[in-house]
Amino acid sequence: MTGVEPGRLDDQQLMKELETIHRTRHATLLHGSNDALHAHNERMAQLEGEYLRRHPRRVIASGRTRAGAREREPQAE
Repeated sequence: MTGVEPGRLDDQQLMKELETIHRTRHATLLHGSNDALHAHNERMAQLEGEYLRRHPRRVIASGRTRAGAREREPQAE
């Protein structure tokens, strides 16, 4: 594993790591080697898993659910 174990990061460090990995995601997908993409996937899953473990009751925006997405879609007549 590259980087500090997610469980050892404080909340501020965890958020910074998550922001960084999400910011670099697109470039890694488009231009990274298969090994780089695999490492990126693993690290992102670890960081996101730690965030979800710490925040199991996080606020869910209604627009980010299937029902909310359906409400945004234009209705066929």
